[in-house]
Amino acid sequence: MDRLFPPTVEGTGAGPGGADRTWTRIAVAPDGGCAHAFDPLLARALAPVGCRRLLRATYTDATQSHVTTVGLLFTKADPAAMSALAARFRDERLDRRPDLMPRPYAAPGTAAAGFGDRQRASWTLSVLTDAPVVAYAVSGWADGRTVDEPQPAADAVRAGAATAPAQAGLGNEAKGLADRIERRLRKTIGTATEKSA
Repeated sequence: MDRLFPPTVEGTGAGPGGADRTWTRIAVAPDGGCAHAFDPLLARALAPVGCRRLLRATYTDATQSHVTTVGLLFTKADPAAMSALAARFRDERLDRRPDLMPRPYAAPGTAAAGFGDRQRASWTLSVLTDAPVVAYAVSGWADGRTVDEPQPAADAVRAGAATAPAQAGLGNEAKGLADRIERRLRKTIGTATEKSA
């Protein structure tokens, strides 16, 4: 688990204005399937590729004011099915729809204890085509405040974005952490492929 979700993740230049970020892991979800892990609409959209295994961890920033859950859904699909799903998400902009936001993992006794569905502020989701994996991250405030208008990370990180999630840097939290976990995944897959060759 530490290989994919290390105890700390350095986010050089990942914050607003290119500020550095450091994320600390505060919770790891029990290794398991996808039951109840996604809202019904997102579960339906992901159904064509199946669910082999779902790994999730929640991190907090250095100030413990933000929390972000990052997830890796290992699918049962072949490359063609992954490419088809990636194309659908891209063409229909499914990764921008608030009703297709991933769910957070809230762990009792941590800064993420109050991180529920109504606390989701920003998110990113990518369907990989070079591995049977869907990677995502969803961020929110650690104080449990609800969010009326969550914003996709791709929009929240744009210059001039004025929503509360954008102003607070929550788009940067989701995108920055997801990018780095995705890189670690590719590195892990690459190492495993080299060893088996």
